[in-house]
Amino acid sequence: MPELLDIKKEITTAVTKNMVFIPGGKFLMGSEKFYPEEKPVHQVTVDGFWIDKYTVTNREFKDFTVETNYVTVAERPLDPKDYPEAKPELLVPGALVFKKSDRPVNLKDYFNWWQWVPGASWRHPYGPGSNLSGLRDHPAVHIAYEDAEAYAKWAGKELPTEAEWEFAARGGLEEMDFTWGNEDMQLTNPMANTWQGEFPHQNLLIDKFEGTSPVGSFAPNGFGLYDMAGNVWEWTSDWYVAHLDESANKVKSCCTTHINPRVISPEQSYDPCQPQIRIPRKVIKGGSHICAPNYCLRYRPAARQPQMIDTGMSHIGFRCIRRRDLDETH
Repeated sequence: MPELLDIKKEITTAVTKNMVFIPGGKFLMGSEKFYPEEKPVHQVTVDGFWIDKYTVTNREFKDFTVETNYVTVAERPLDPKDYPEAKPELLVPGALVFKKSDRPVNLKDYFNWWQWVPGASWRHPYGPGSNLSGLRDHPAVHIAYEDAEAYAKWAGKELPTEAEWEFAARGGLEEMDFTWGNEDMQLTNPMANTWQGEFPHQNLLIDKFEGTSPVGSFAPNGFGLYDMAGNVWEWTSDWYVAHLDESANKVKSCCTTHINPRVISPEQSYDPCQPQIRIPRKVIKGGSHICAPNYCLRYRPAARQPQMIDTGMSHIGFRCIRRRDLDETH
């Protein structure tokens, strides 16, 4: 028995390398100040868990694909049944790549800055001809939900729930707007990789990064976690619903405090504005390097967005967690 415990401890130590243990607790989730989908603020309880210090990098994701021969969603042909209105020439492996505009554009039309690029994937983040040179320690992008889940399973981990992710991102700062406090310092003393200037044509580069940045380029939050704001959006395991008070399929205690709420059914996550596309959506958190106050002030812990599970983009990555085993003590 002592030998078995030693082996288990050794495995746990290996898995939790470069992770931080977050003690469980209660916190106020959401925000009333910014976007409707972040309301209402409500108390949530989470158990303790380990979480990666950094988003998963290209170097780490490559190790996974080499060992498993895994092929990401962006590297596979699209199923015509999922995209009934798509042109046949677009049903090829590829992904959405951000393209900076050269002038002000209509911010209601995201095709003004997103371009479907055949051949784009985590290996070729900008499309054919691009590679990972100089990007080994940048977040892996063009990662669909299935890809993130496969990596997490291989690593002996899981993807965080929305509540776990937000609790960790706050770093112990209760009811603060940002991971570092209440003041948006991005134009004076950047605390994260975001867009400074008028999106999507003017990037002042005050933070010195046009695209993604190497993980850990900015100061950590109060829990010692890096890039919990900006750089890339991160997948969570929760299905998306439009408001935090939509409590169907969520676990609640008898005292009305949500216990690590999870939306466990995809049925509510379809986009009613796109009834022809029956692809469910998960919650992504944290904002990215193309979040700007004039369009997407979402480099905040409470911010949340829906993302179709089959779609990788050049500003979406992930990090993993490991929930504490019952016989572990810290």
